[in-house]
Amino acid sequence: MGEKVLMKGAEAIAEAAIRAGCMAFFGYPITPQNETPEYFSRRMPELGRVFLQAESEVAAINMVYGAACTGTRVITTSSSPGISLMQEGFSYIANSNVGCVVVNAMRGGPGLGDIAPAQADYFQATKGGGHGDYHSIVLAPHTIQETVDLMYDAFDLADKYRIMVVMLVDGLMGQMMEPVEFKEWVDVKKFKTPEWATVGQGDRDHRNIITSLEILPEGLEKMNLALQAKYKKIKENEVRLEEYEMDDAEYALTAFGTVARIAKTVVEMARKDGIKLGLIRPITVWPFPEKEVAKRADQVKFFFDVEMNEGQMLEDVKLAVNGKKPVHYYGRLGGVVPTAEEIYGEFKKLVGGK
Repeated sequence: MGEKVLMKGAEAIAEAAIRAGCMAFFGYPITPQNETPEYFSRRMPELGRVFLQAESEVAAINMVYGAACTGTRVITTSSSPGISLMQEGFSYIANSNVGCVVVNAMRGGPGLGDIAPAQADYFQATKGGGHGDYHSIVLAPHTIQETVDLMYDAFDLADKYRIMVVMLVDGLMGQMMEPVEFKEWVDVKKFKTPEWATVGQGDRDHRNIITSLEILPEGLEKMNLALQAKYKKIKENEVRLEEYEMDDAEYALTAFGTVARIAKTVVEMARKDGIKLGLIRPITVWPFPEKEVAKRADQVKFFFDVEMNEGQMLEDVKLAVNGKKPVHYYGRLGGVVPTAEEIYGEFKKLVGGK
């Protein structure tokens, strides 16, 4: 780790990706993450790497797809409506078994909505989005430092599993500033072209062909089963979460991303009042830490899920709890960020108002 620097989240995301060995960026500007491609546009040419502003989000994700087929570390960043336009490309990338990183700085919706921070893209990110039975690894950091740290992991996971990794942040995390420390630069000279990459025949006796198309149902089923086997392995090995003040907790908050930052303050407020409240914060929202949440169902009296949406992660919490304990919910919509006092007030209603 190096010297601490004060950076806006949107710019720190780009710098972390560059240091993690990202060799190409393709994207299209959209608020509230315009500073990210702007930063890439300056830094990538300085390093002899590729920056290209595409004519649309649809074009951008297909450029990412092409670069990923060559085994290159590649990224795109966008926000909710732009991510919606990329869904077909996501599905192609999934069934082609190639890796890339996508950052979604979520904003209020549906439709064009507004440019305020929100968390309503949870379903879109964790349940696939495009057509077909596929998943992406979805990381949900709650600080800019964690976003920077996870960016290195995102590229490693994308390479390891040949999968799309989504970094799910929101407009608030993109626009706020915090001190961050970056890890050492990844030595890109050590990168080797994978054997499966489509980089021309060269001295091989065959050409590599990457496609998501399979006309015969039996053939497509075989491709799907291979994907499901990969997803099973990821669920067994890559679940990440943080448990905050959960050792003696009698009640559990569940939250991700920006709301989890606020939830930690709620936990501290409750502890000052003698209420044993803890927080379960999924860092991978896919794969979701269902086993870990299920274990806590034997300990706490109830769960209280808090989100900036209409209750999307709530479904995963309920599935994990499996009816063992009550699961309550509180959320704000359209880009409204709840305060710690607001959340604590709703929680106190559930424990009797004292």
